[in-house]
Amino acid sequence: MEESLTRGIDEVFGLKERDWSQYSPLTLAYIGDDVYDLIIRTIFVKQANRQVNKLHRLTAQLVRAKTQAAIVAAILPDLTEEEAAVYRRGHNSNPHTIAKNASRREYLEATGFEALIGYLYLQRRNERLLTLTRTGLERIGMLPV
Repeated sequence: MEESLTRGIDEVFGLKERDWSQYSPLTLAYIGDDVYDLIIRTIFVKQANRQVNKLHRLTAQLVRAKTQAAIVAAILPDLTEEEAAVYRRGHNSNPHTIAKNASRREYLEATGFEALIGYLYLQRRNERLLTLTRTGLERIGMLPV
């Protein structure tokens, strides 16, 4: 796989490696939300040159909390012990907001998913992150092709 974006960011900005397992699950979810969003946006942009409002509508279906909750439910059996622990920490966190179109349970499951995505991204485990994302989207029947 190509050189990781995080490695390039680290080098250009002089950032040090951290023990990401010690980071707050909400901090991991904070970056994981954007990483997952970037993956989905990239898929749709590379599929076709579309109007931005259409891109937004397509993306919104896959990045909402309900879809993320479904994805994580579909991939839970595939997670390693380490990954499952990161997910549980995110799921058991105490976010101060809840998505307007999702239940509290769905929102917490989505937060756990985002924490896992953020953790894998920061660990530079991009292949694993992409494999889990693709597997989850396939299993819930929402793989954009």
